[in-house]
Amino acid sequence: MIVQRKHGLAILLQESAPPLIILALWDVFVVVLFQVYHQVWMEQPALPISLMGSALALFLGMRNNAAYARWWEGRTLWGAITNNCRSFGREAASLLDGAPTIVQSMAAYPHVLRAALRGEPLQADSLNHLLSQDLQKKIYSFSNPANALLYEIGLAVSREVKEKNIDGAVHGTVDRILSDIANAQGGLERIKNTPLPVQYSILPEITTHLFCILLPLSAVQTLGWITPLGSSVIGLLFQTLDRSGRNLQEPFKPGPHALPMKTIARTIERDLLQPIGIEPPPAIQPTKGVQP
Repeated sequence: MIVQRKHGLAILLQESAPPLIILALWDVFVVVLFQVYHQVWMEQPALPISLMGSALALFLGMRNNAAYARWWEGRTLWGAITNNCRSFGREAASLLDGAPTIVQSMAAYPHVLRAALRGEPLQADSLNHLLSQDLQKKIYSFSNPANALLYEIGLAVSREVKEKNIDGAVHGTVDRILSDIANAQGGLERIKNTPLPVQYSILPEITTHLFCILLPLSAVQTLGWITPLGSSVIGLLFQTLDRSGRNLQEPFKPGPHALPMKTIARTIERDLLQPIGIEPPPAIQPTKGVQP
């Protein structure tokens, strides 16, 4: 996620450069054909393309709102996981007499979930300071390692309650926190496994490209040699709107516009380990204005 405006502007300009160059070259080609070779067929009326642009703007606005809603819902669900993991650590300290092994397992949970959502394998030794080799092997034998780890945490809590003869109401309190975490995980998996409908994901891109191709044909008879200036800027605006929606509709996909799940997972880990006296790894800092 872009967190620094200066670097964010540079990223946006870098992303906008290729379509801008392509649009400018196409506009120059159209102008040369019309002004030098007098291609009469290029004298297209401006009204149809104007109506098309208005409809496309509304279409892109609807798609971008839906894409941002997915992105923001993902961030909200990660916020719920953060809050519930902190609550779990507090409950483990106050009601389960610390239970450092269980707390360490919970500190590993957001890392496992992050890797699953992003479709990336965790490094072999990335969880060795939090989980035993046997537990890592066990959870990764399941199709959903994050859910398996949450299940193992629940079993560990049950064993702790029985061994220490803790009141059942305490167990119920901790179990509700685990249920809330599971609900948030289900919401994140729903976003990952349910893409935007094809009408929202593909049609705006195709229509935007078509609009940018037709735009100079309707503007060249009015703008003449300055067509590349006006047409390219307008076309770039629509291309940028389309790209913004495509970037936001996949909030877990690696890139500068994705949710900062690695940072969130490290924050949860630090918040859980410090109270039980374990030195956590350092906080993750932005790299070139992007929070991973």
